[in-house]
Parts: sequence; C-alpha cells; structure tokens
Amino acid sequence: MPASRVRRALGTAAGAALLLCAAAPSAGATAEPFERVTVDATGKVAADGTLTLSGTYRCLGGSGPVFVSSSLQQGNSLVREGVGGSVAICDGADHTWTNTDKAEPGRFRPGPARVEATVMELSGGGLPLPRFHAVRQQDITLVEG
Repeated sequence: MPASRVRRALGTAAGAALLLCAAAPSAGATAEPFERVTVDATGKVAADGTLTLSGTYRCLGGSGPVFVSSSLQQGNSLVREGVGGSVAICDGADHTWTNTDKAEPGRFRPGPARVEATVMELSGGGLPLPRFHAVRQQDITLVEG
C-alpha cells in the first residue's frame, strides 16, 4: 500500500476513533499531565494541494502502535480533512512530528485554519481500541509553501 494511502488511513482511523469516543468524559483531555501534543503556529499549503503540518509531542508507556494524527479545517466549513499520520515513540522524551498529505487543489488556501492533533495508541487484543495520550486543537496560519 502506498505511503500516502497509509497516512490517509491512519488519519481517517484516528478521526473515526475520536467520533466513537466523543461521549467519553476524557475524550478531549490529555490522559496524563506529562503527555502532550503541540501544533506549530504555521502550516504549509502548496498550489498542488500538498499540506504540511507539524509540532511536538511527548507520551509514555505505549504498549501498542502509537500515532500522531492531524486534521485541518478552514473557513466556515465544519468538515475536517485528515492530514497524514506518523508513528510516535512513547518514551517520555520530546519529539517532533510532521504530517503531509495532499488535498484537492484549491481546497485549502493560505490564511487562518484550525488544526486538531492527536497522539493515539491502538491497544487491546482482537479489535484494537484507541487510547488517547494527548489531543490539541489550535488555530494556525497556512502559508504558501
């Protein structure tokens, strides 16, 4: 499977997991005070629709695969588009993340946007269930690039 399809699938899976857990009291909260995810104040959008978002994260104790997923929303649209996904290392140290994906050209433009970044672990036997290490929503500025 091409890397772009894997990233898109990870972003979609993380978004679906967030929807499934929306009713849980801790769905939008950081699981532990020392676990966190940040989003850089600027992201990039290229003329061909390529999006790049980045930031940092810190998490502990991942027993299953852990990912940093991100989604982007712009303007009056209530629709968020997944922007890639990357593998996370939960060793208690600060790490950087960068997610890149391609949207329909013209879908996103330079200017204000809102990003949601999530550090999520897939854990459990049989059907993997999400365990959220950290979630952050932040307003950013998309720049040409």
